[in-house]
Amino acid sequence: MLDDDADQADEEKPLKQRKNGLYPGVSDELAESMKSGWADTELHGLEPIPQAAYTAARRAALSARFPGERLVIPAGNLKTRSNDTEYPFRASVEYAYLTGNLTEDGVLVLEPATNGHQATIYLLPRSDRENGEFWLSGQGELWVGRRHSLTEAEQLHGIPASDVRELADALREATGPVRVVRGYDAGVEAALTDKVTAERDEELRVFLSEARLVKDEFEAGELQKAVDSTVRGFEDVVKVLDKAEATSERYIEGTFFLRARVEGNDVGYGSICAAGAHACTLHWVRNDGPVRSGDLLLLDAGVETHTLYTADVTRTLPINGTYSEIQKKIYDAVYEAQEAGIAAVQPGGKYRDFHDASQRVLARKLVEWGLVEGPVERVLELGLQRRWTLHGTGHMLGMDVHDCAAARTETYVDGTLEPGMCLTVEPGLYFQADDLTVPEEYRGIGVRIEDDILVTEDGNRNLSAGLPRRSDEVEAWMASLKG
Repeated sequence: MLDDDADQADEEKPLKQRKNGLYPGVSDELAESMKSGWADTELHGLEPIPQAAYTAARRAALSARFPGERLVIPAGNLKTRSNDTEYPFRASVEYAYLTGNLTEDGVLVLEPATNGHQATIYLLPRSDRENGEFWLSGQGELWVGRRHSLTEAEQLHGIPASDVRELADALREATGPVRVVRGYDAGVEAALTDKVTAERDEELRVFLSEARLVKDEFEAGELQKAVDSTVRGFEDVVKVLDKAEATSERYIEGTFFLRARVEGNDVGYGSICAAGAHACTLHWVRNDGPVRSGDLLLLDAGVETHTLYTADVTRTLPINGTYSEIQKKIYDAVYEAQEAGIAAVQPGGKYRDFHDASQRVLARKLVEWGLVEGPVERVLELGLQRRWTLHGTGHMLGMDVHDCAAARTETYVDGTLEPGMCLTVEPGLYFQADDLTVPEEYRGIGVRIEDDILVTEDGNRNLSAGLPRRSDEVEAWMASLKG
């Protein structure tokens, strides 16, 4: 954190005391005692993190795109949740992508050099024991845990490390063209306020977003890890549906969250645990409704790995283990649409192809069921199916659940699929409980099926194939898990 008013200890500033703390101060004797008698805990001979070679290649690509310019990419700072408690920290995607470091207040700076750039990672060093920061500051190591020394950080990340508290002055004195990724560190931006422009900074943000469109080998492996853990999380939920019926959707949310925290960093986004008519609310994350036998459960959830790659998978499950006739009819239509969409994910194909293929199937079903007047081409041209399909059929996936969002339209939605791209295919049909244009038996039924698809050299690979999709296979899978 570069804000001079931050509660950050240094030798020239006394540490702030908490108002209404039980101790009014620190005696000289105690302060002196706390300075000494501590073992040396420096770690030696650390191996680089697994993605170090990949992050180096990513920085090289960034350097080549912006020769002769200083590039500043912050991790971000802690955000207050309430009073003196903070939200769990998650490093900015741009910073994590380029460094593999995930600690708050970090800043990556690429300084122009004769041949490209010299990278430096600016971090908070170990807590100062001489001035008592390590035990008196709310962010001292005795309160929040040990952090790596700068030397350790260099070994882990393969980047020279410096004290981030010295960065603000260096940035203020910087000359020449500078770009910064905005929105993460107000102190960094304040130090550069007269050196950057919004237009140039946006070009940096767009480049880093588009760089993530094609995943490298490490990223593909992390996405598979995320999906594999997610599959186990879905299995966990099926095994406890009876307990969810006795409580609420919160039991489902908590069950999946346990798997995410045990095997990963967190959930990649707020889990959607939508039972009954809640399945028709696309982002139902309140998860406070009842879970009833005979209804459907739309579970949209994903585990985020320790390197911040997330899965994004949806299954719509019969809570009692068996689809009713109308539920199966709607579910099978969505499955058919998803099959068409997945088949359209091919290298060299247009990104939009999977969406168009899925929507065509759903439009045809709606016409066949008499819910909208055909022909299908008319329905698609006017977008009439959207009353019940609502959303696009997928999105890029990676370190953000909706990854690469800042990419230019011509390289994303209007772009061409390449091996290494990873996207979701997730058609759905949603018949709102108050929709008087459909027969009563349809109302309150929402179905979405979502899988994570990696584009390969010869087609695609369904990373989430470990979860059954066909209605009869879903029923058999649920029965096997319930014993």
